[in-house]
Amino acid sequence: MIPLPLARIAEITSGALSGMADPRAVVRGPVVIDSRDAEPGSLFVAFKGARSDGHDFAAQAVRAGAVAVLASRPVEVPTIIVPDTTAALAELATSQAAALPKATVIGVTGSAGKTTTKDLLALLTARIGPTIAPAGNYNNEIGHPLTVLRADADTRYLVLELSARTIGNIAALARIAPPEIGVVLNVGTAHLGVFGGKEAIAKAKGELVEALPRTGVAVLNHDDPQVRAMASRTDARVTYFGRTEEAAIRAEELTMDERGRASFTLRTPSGAAPVRLKLYGAHAVDNALAAAAAGYELGLPVATIAAELSQAEPRSRWRMEVTDRPDGVTIINDAYNANPDSMRAAFDALGMLGRGRRRFAVIAALRELGEESPALNAEVGRLAGGSGLAGLIVTGPDAGPMLEGAHAAAQQAAQQAAQPGHPSPATHIVHLPDAQTAAAEMAPWLRPGDVVLIKGPRAMGLERTAELLLGGVAQ
Repeated sequence: MIPLPLARIAEITSGALSGMADPRAVVRGPVVIDSRDAEPGSLFVAFKGARSDGHDFAAQAVRAGAVAVLASRPVEVPTIIVPDTTAALAELATSQAAALPKATVIGVTGSAGKTTTKDLLALLTARIGPTIAPAGNYNNEIGHPLTVLRADADTRYLVLELSARTIGNIAALARIAPPEIGVVLNVGTAHLGVFGGKEAIAKAKGELVEALPRTGVAVLNHDDPQVRAMASRTDARVTYFGRTEEAAIRAEELTMDERGRASFTLRTPSGAAPVRLKLYGAHAVDNALAAAAAGYELGLPVATIAAELSQAEPRSRWRMEVTDRPDGVTIINDAYNANPDSMRAAFDALGMLGRGRRRFAVIAALRELGEESPALNAEVGRLAGGSGLAGLIVTGPDAGPMLEGAHAAAQQAAQQAAQPGHPSPATHIVHLPDAQTAAAEMAPWLRPGDVVLIKGPRAMGLERTAELLLGGVAQ
């Protein structure tokens, strides 16, 4: 961050110095919320959570080198006391963003693919100048300002991921670091129950383009009608990406290899270049096109964009991580999160990568889908049960609709398999309580050459299933 004395931080956050804090002491960063991340020159922000209270770790942070603590109550170390640490963190980040002399802010949002697109775009901007982007998906009211506060006077690009749990969230995040380029990927079914419908989700995602200045650029997915319609919500220039001729930045001559990785010609208004992705799944094409469109607006040559996209490896954990065990079993760890749209994309990838191989899956009931939850979970169950899997494990509570859908689809597939010309394997379906028992059950099913997809909502922690299976022994 740009160095600031404690007196200035207190002024920005409307806070009061306490605990013998030296008003002239300078915070140089980083700003952290975990005392274990504190280092000399840092600022520790104490949050009171459901399971722990950061105020209890204030002294530990200062012993590790933190200059002071931003807190909502007095602690026995140098402190800036504020009424609300979340609001104070946003105020500090807003001030710092306004002080960045030459940084271009790029925002990315959408129901799915934000993190991958952000990672790809950060690779592209790094070709031009120093870039700050969040690790993983620091995209909410805490992670977003923490990412902004990592920037300093040398930062040229801030590539930020913006998420929404309700109307107004993205608008609030955009006020912290006003974007000049806004990328909207899609409007899907993530958090459908929270928003109440896709129209409300579209309204929330469109807050990003509404935040753009007249001199900015909205980068919109032409293939998604609700995203395409967002062009009317901004005075900024609009450019489209997609797979049709109407998109200025598009994929042509798309093919998929035996591992489910896409190759295509990247077409732009000023030329074309071949792209061969190392990322898995056809949905990665949309993420790559979005990043390419933003990179093109920044002046990167199409050949440079194509070369960077072709070299890109997954940077954020548990998102279509494909690993081959020494015995030839392939584990697809896509366990970071799940919604109906991303489930369909994951099973498409499994179908391509597992062509000619025995396929298995470990999934969990989806959440935050509101009144449509039973129907949507049943639909995902039917997708899984009808995918020709050799085995399926459904984990966690509230799995009834998903299990019913899976059993119904598997039974129908079995009936078809009994007819000539329909050699579809019967699916063995099991319901288990958690990630660890799923690994213990799945491990003896597998033999060399098999493929396993692992995907579920964040709360289920199915990455543990992948870790155990990759270790070879479920403990």
